[in-house]
Amino acid sequence: MLRCLLVDDEPLALRLLASYVERVPFMELVGTCRSALEALEVLQREPVDVLFLDVQMPDLTGVEFVRTLRPNALVVFTTAYEQYAVEGFDLDAVDYLVKPIAFDRFLKAAQKAQGRLAPTAEAAPPPAPAPVRPADDFIFVKADYHTQRINLRDIRYLEGLKDYVKIHLAGATKPLLTLNSLRAFEERLPSQEFVRVHRSFIVALGWIDSIRTNRIYLGEAVIPVGDAYTEAFHQRIEQRNMH
Repeated sequence: MLRCLLVDDEPLALRLLASYVERVPFMELVGTCRSALEALEVLQREPVDVLFLDVQMPDLTGVEFVRTLRPNALVVFTTAYEQYAVEGFDLDAVDYLVKPIAFDRFLKAAQKAQGRLAPTAEAAPPPAPAPVRPADDFIFVKADYHTQRINLRDIRYLEGLKDYVKIHLAGATKPLLTLNSLRAFEERLPSQEFVRVHRSFIVALGWIDSIRTNRIYLGEAVIPVGDAYTEAFHQRIEQRNMH
């Protein structure tokens, strides 16, 4: 995992980058900071692989901040001003992102950082695609003081509730409640059949009845599509569209 720290004095910019990090499977968000001094405190107590660092900040600019750091973290500069790009690359920055930052450009910078940390990975052949799980595959979950087997084909959608997850099953009168995280299910469930559409929801593609704007309809259930997941979700749907 690429552990990253976001530093920007603009709250909207931080929220956008944080949503991008959440969409990249090989990235982990260590934290967000509003100033270079705040970021320095985080770096002293947390291991960080890459900094996404705004150039123009009060008190200490991103460039000034990088000059004070030991070379133990990669840096991607972010700013609205292209004229700082040359100075950024003089500091051996991984990349230089000009605001407004699109997700595909952010992803490219993340991949560059990943390549620097593991340069041999670039020369290796791409991994073989994961095999498609059979429709009768299953998982075991702990619920109501016992371990329950669940066939994946029966899962309609999952709903995250803080430290718990509700598993909504076909034919069940009520959802199954288990102490777990939605992220754990996202990593375990086959991506060919399940997709994260919201910070609180994962849906089974095979159970979707219809989609209207940013709403998914599964029988009587209506699932919202979060802004951070909209593009990826509609790309998945587009792959199955009849043209």
